[in-house]
Amino acid sequence: MPPLSALLGIARGPFLLLSLNTVLLAVALAWPGHGMSAEFLGEALLVLLAALAAHVSVNAFNEHHDFRSGLDLSTQRTPFSGGSGTLPGNPQLLGAALWLGILSLAVTLSIGAYFVLTSPAWPALLLIGGLGCALILAYTPWLTRKPWLCLFAPGLAFGPLMLIGGQLALSGQTSASAMLLSLAPLFLGNNLLLLNQLPDIDADRQVGRLTLPMCLSPHAILIVLGLQWTLALLLPALLALFGLCPSGVALSLLLAPLALWTARRCHEAQLQIPALLPAMTANVAMTLLLPVLLAIGLHLN
Repeated sequence: MPPLSALLGIARGPFLLLSLNTVLLAVALAWPGHGMSAEFLGEALLVLLAALAAHVSVNAFNEHHDFRSGLDLSTQRTPFSGGSGTLPGNPQLLGAALWLGILSLAVTLSIGAYFVLTSPAWPALLLIGGLGCALILAYTPWLTRKPWLCLFAPGLAFGPLMLIGGQLALSGQTSASAMLLSLAPLFLGNNLLLLNQLPDIDADRQVGRLTLPMCLSPHAILIVLGLQWTLALLLPALLALFGLCPSGVALSLLLAPLALWTARRCHEAQLQIPALLPAMTANVAMTLLLPVLLAIGLHLN
């Protein structure tokens, strides 16, 4: 049995906080009209377990694939990119990484099957679950060779799929306003992976990947980053302004100073490591804080 520390490394344990925060927002969306009954709390825990297992699965498959391809041996590792370093230091755990990915995906599928069999919204849940599983299996071997699909894959997973899927599983319904609100985490999820791909450009190219930073100039990448940060923080406020969402979701604007600082650091660093590391840290913080602020904003109303 591999040590727990090694399994957490393969699962990219610290990054799983994003799934926890995303499910917190899904619970906040589903809460009205249900209250904190024992049944609701139990199903919320199941949704959280499914989300965490899906996140572990894609991370484990990614670690397995990147070590087998030789990518892990040529990356410029940072706290946010280049893999966990677990398999290069423990190559005997390669099989364990694959099994961790398979078993985690099985957990997600099992919980998804429960909700499909018990929820009135089962057709939508089946569609969302199918798309989510496709992203898990296709991300590393295929989507990382399609620049724009690769850009939107993480945001789609941690935005509309996880949020709307969680809301449907817990309440059996969703709304146009909730679907629009789910675009805010989508944009930050996109930027999270986009910025973290920059240190890996040369290594990714060696193994046949084609990510957006390979296709655009640094100036164009800064425009994409800035546009998505702006949309992510401004969209909830606009939804609140036009009465499509509770006014509390405008708390997203509290992250505007951090977004401006991050954009400035990216510009000053010219997207080069190690000067980019503070901006990468702030980018992670924004991505983690936004779902929490939106959940608090929904609760305030």
